[in-house]
Amino acid sequence: MKKVKLFVNNNEESRNVAVGVVKKLEDSGFFIDDKDYDIAIAIGGDGAFLRMVKDANFNEECLYVGINTGTLGFAQEVNVDQIDSFISALQEGNYKVEQIGFEEIIIDTNYGRSRHLALNEVVVRDENLNTANLDVEVDGQLLERFVGDGLLVSTSFGSTAYNLSYGGSIVYNTFHTLQLTPIAPLNNRSYRNLLNSVILPSDKEIIIRPTDRTKSLMLTIDGDNISYKDVSQVCVSEQREISVFRMKEYNFVKKINDKFVK
Repeated sequence: MKKVKLFVNNNEESRNVAVGVVKKLEDSGFFIDDKDYDIAIAIGGDGAFLRMVKDANFNEECLYVGINTGTLGFAQEVNVDQIDSFISALQEGNYKVEQIGFEEIIIDTNYGRSRHLALNEVVVRDENLNTANLDVEVDGQLLERFVGDGLLVSTSFGSTAYNLSYGGSIVYNTFHTLQLTPIAPLNNRSYRNLLNSVILPSDKEIIIRPTDRTKSLMLTIDGDNISYKDVSQVCVSEQREISVFRMKEYNFVKKINDKFVK
């Protein structure tokens, strides 16, 4: 018997949809279990999907799926009017699974080391939102001495999120990359910065080192802000993968057209 946990946004529509989903799942032979589960279902918008994966501790043995009751819902695979066909597909095994990479962020400070995982991105800024001075290395090779508002490092999955707002490129979900996107880089006689994003293979390691002018950093990791004092470096690398449910008719190009063009 497949065991399912629901992660539900705290609004009336999401709660109402969840009640119906639970009944349909149980009628189809699934068991609702909040502790030991094989399938995780987020009901809400894209933020609900991120919270689900984080709450599940990026469990690689779990199958993740989202039911959209939000606005854009790019991460959410199933619309409310598709719930019956979704549960039938789940019951019959008539679906696709995509492997989605997530990234690890390691922050070294004078006081120790912290580690975080992100499905979408990490944004690195000066703690007080002043101009950030950051040396950027890829596999130990200096890429640039960045001066500007900050830097964003996204996964392929996160390329359509915050990264896109800063002019980064859209990358197919299963084409595993790390994308380094500048945020308001300075470009004048004194400072020369890359103005466009750099897309790297997922086996590369990006190291961001604050210079003497930037002592402390504000990191935004999948929307959560965390401040760090006296940072020596931030290391970003892609780690492992999670499994995401897709309907048989899922098409990434069509989804881009539906969500961003139409």
